[in-house]
Amino acid sequence: MITSPYDKYRQSSVQTSTPSQLLLMLYDGAIRFVRGGIEGIKEGDYDKVNTLLNKAQSIVTELTVTLDYSYEVSKGLASLYEYINHLLIDANIKKTAPPAEEALGYLLDLRDTWAQAAKLAGGGVPESSNG
Repeated sequence: MITSPYDKYRQSSVQTSTPSQLLLMLYDGAIRFVRGGIEGIKEGDYDKVNTLLNKAQSIVTELTVTLDYSYEVSKGLASLYEYINHLLIDANIKKTAPPAEEALGYLLDLRDTWAQAAKLAGGGVPESSNG
């Protein structure tokens, strides 16, 4: 049972969002978790690194399994998502920031691209990429 007001709000926003808004929420979550993982690496907090980078990997995996392969672009996205996951695993194992920073760059670019596409399609999408 959901008890906190924040959890109720979050559940409501997921249930009432358009597909493009849901996609951007996934990107925002992955971006937030990768940034937190990078922060954890810099702080030497390896439990935080492991937890947050694993959460980011889960989101990237979700993005991968929900691709519609009837579109040619999905094959390229699948390869890119696989590479992003590889970078996140590398960063987590070695506890070094550069692979996570590279993954973050791809996620930010993809998020911005999808936001522009949704805007052009009239999807009512937030402007910024998760400050």
